[in-house]
Parts: sequence; structure tokens; C-alpha cells
Amino acid sequence: MAAPLLISFLLLYFTAAGESIGVNYGTLANNLPSPAQVANFLKTQTVIDRVKIFDVNPDILRAFAGSGIAVTVTVGNGEIVGLKDPRVARRWVSANIKPFHPATKINYIAVGNEVLHWGDKFQVSGLVPAMKSLHHALIQEGIKDIKVTSPHSLGILSVSEPPSSARFRRGYDRAVFVPMLKFLQETNSPLMVNPYPYFGYNPKMPNYSLFKPNRGIRDPKTGITYTNMFDAQMDAVHTAAKAIGFGNVELVIGETGWSSACEWEVCSIEHARDYNANLIKHINSGKGTPLMPNRKFETYLFALFNENLKPGPLGERNWGLFQPDFTPVYDVGILRNGQRPGGSGGGGGSSGAVGKKWCVPKLEASGQALQANIDYVCSSGVDCKPIQPGGSCFQPNDVRSHASFVMNSFYQTNGRHDYNCDFAKTGLITSSNPSRGSCVYV
Repeated sequence: MAAPLLISFLLLYFTAAGESIGVNYGTLANNLPSPAQVANFLKTQTVIDRVKIFDVNPDILRAFAGSGIAVTVTVGNGEIVGLKDPRVARRWVSANIKPFHPATKINYIAVGNEVLHWGDKFQVSGLVPAMKSLHHALIQEGIKDIKVTSPHSLGILSVSEPPSSARFRRGYDRAVFVPMLKFLQETNSPLMVNPYPYFGYNPKMPNYSLFKPNRGIRDPKTGITYTNMFDAQMDAVHTAAKAIGFGNVELVIGETGWSSACEWEVCSIEHARDYNANLIKHINSGKGTPLMPNRKFETYLFALFNENLKPGPLGERNWGLFQPDFTPVYDVGILRNGQRPGGSGGGGGSSGAVGKKWCVPKLEASGQALQANIDYVCSSGVDCKPIQPGGSCFQPNDVRSHASFVMNSFYQTNGRHDYNCDFAKTGLITSSNPSRGSCVYV
């Protein structure tokens, strides 16, 4: 028996040791690449092997077919009440899952999005019945490898600090979370939560939110000193689940991230890079949290792209790891060109190169203005062969991507003065290396 047990252990170890980082792929923008381009980019240029979408967009599901990238799909909050009916759930699975499975590797159906935060009383009361109906519909259709869960904000907790005192909100604890966690336990499915240290940011203790050295905060009941808010938030959810008898239900991070630009001091490219890069290192270390040690949490960063049509304040449109032309907003080590979290990796030029700057287009720059920039630069003697067909920077073949490369070339070859990146107010100087794949920015 020793050999089979050893083999089983090794398989379990190497499975757990794999990457655990995915990304939320939102589409509230009018300048995004096609789903096929996105799937190809993630597969060939990044280490991301899973995405979460906020609907069941058939174009996206088709684009990821055969990619090996796992996809979490989402049931809209408005659909929850109807899906309590097993017949409706069966039709939903037949229409939205079966045509794409298993060519597209769908791993979760997320029922609703933070329903207890945003939903009405009918959606809240219908949540668990809808989850059960969808699970049974999957089984009836012969699909046994897709799990049903539901993502929640930390607003589900009435108390979250210190973590040892955390509890689910009264009323929801017994009416919603007991049956939900019982269902998740029975189906071996995780509870999906959305921890955001960004929203708990304290300017007096910035490092506590960013996984950087700090004195920490001590939980007087357990004696544990938490040195990052993420661990404290995760242990708070675990404690709340344990308090009602379900501490063994696994947790998946459905969303977490940091906005790189907004109207107050919490937002900056540096903070966004530090949080996400340090989070990735923390997750992939396998250390877990003080109350859940030695584990990796499957984690979906928010978000893949900056989305220019998201409503609300400026910060809502600046959660992306990438611009719509696949230019990195900052480097967190998910590209396959040798970049590493924190900008310290070799190859490909990291964003951590001391004093290094690049010139890229501003988000609001029009296509017409960017084409004028291309025409100007390419007539000034700068080498534009890389953006021509067959060149290393021809793909993606769009004006913004081509303008980005040639504007930077002009900036670098003319002395790297700020005014060399003005381009009639359409240029922006960045310390984040925009290189991608074989397209290397000097």
C-alpha cells in the first residue's frame, strides 16, 4: 500500500503546488479586444489559467473553447428567483452551459453577484433554492464537473474585527448561510468571498493593507498578530462559518484587487502594484492564513482590463491589470516574459528598473490623434518596422497599440525629456514597462 499512497500524496502535492491565480474579465467598455484575442493573450502571454466572467456571454465561452483556461460564469441577480423552478434551471443549463461544455472548461457557476449586498428580499430568499436547482439540473444533463457557488462581499459579516469575533449578519446566519454552507459541504463546493483590503485602507497604517512590513494588529482572544488585512479578512469569514458549524467549507476569493487611479490617496499605480504583486506571492507561497495554514486559495484578481464605461467615480474605471491594448498598467509578474511580482525579475525589462520611464498614450486619446502621432513619428526618422506586418509589435493590429510603441520610440531616441512625450497632450510618461511578449519597448 505504501507506493500507491506515496503516488497519491505526490499527485495531491503537485496539484496544490500549481498556480492559483485567475482574473475577473469584465466587459463594460467600448474599446476592448475581441474575446478570441483575450483568450489567446491569456494563454500565450500570461500564467493566468482561469477567468471569471459576469454573465454567460456565448462569444466569450466559444473563444475559450480548447484553451485549457477554466471559466467561471455568473447568473445575474435578476435571474435568481426564476431559477428556483427546476424546469427553468434545466432550461438555463441546457441553453447556457451544455452547448459549450466540455470544450470550454467551465469550473463554477456563480449564482448572483454579492446578492446579500445588492439584491432584494426575493433574490436573497431565492438564492439557496436557485443554487440547488442549478446543481440538480447539471446532474440531470450529465454534467458532474461544474460546481455551483455564490460570491459575497464582506458585508455578510456583522463583526469582522478582530477575526476571532467575526459572525455572519443576524438573520442571514441561520436563514441563508446554514442551508448554503450545508449545500456547499454536501457538493464539495467552495464558498466564494470578495475580500478587499482596498476598502479598509487606513492612511495611518498603509503597509497593513499592502502586505508590507508593519507592526501588525493583535487579536486579543487568539493572541495572533495579523501583519496584513487580507489574512484578517479571510480568517474572519472562516471564523463566522465555523461558528455555525461549517469551518471545513473551502474558501475561494472571487474578487480582490486595487484601483490604480481615483480621487483620493488610496489609489496609485504603486499601491495597486504592491497589493496585487504581494498578494500573488502570498497566495502562491502556500502559507495560508493563521487560522487556515498551509493552503493556497484559488484567487481571481479584479480585474483584467480598465473598463471605460463603468459608472461611478474615476476609481471604478481603473481596476485593470492591463489597458485594452494589452499594455500592462503595472507589472505583477503574470506575464510569461520573465517579469516577476515586485518588478525584480529578469528578462523582458521589469517595471522595477531604477529610473526607467516609457511614453504611452493617454486613455482618453482619440484614434484620430493617435494615428496622427504614428504618422508624425514614422516620418521623423524613427524606425517603424516593428509595427508593420510581420514586425514584432504588429499584433495586436490596432492604432492604440501601434501608437504606444512608436511614441515611446520617439521619446527614447530624442532624449527622454518630458516634452518628448507630450504629443499634443495625448502622451503619458509611466514607470511601468509596456513591453509584451516579443514586442520589447526600449
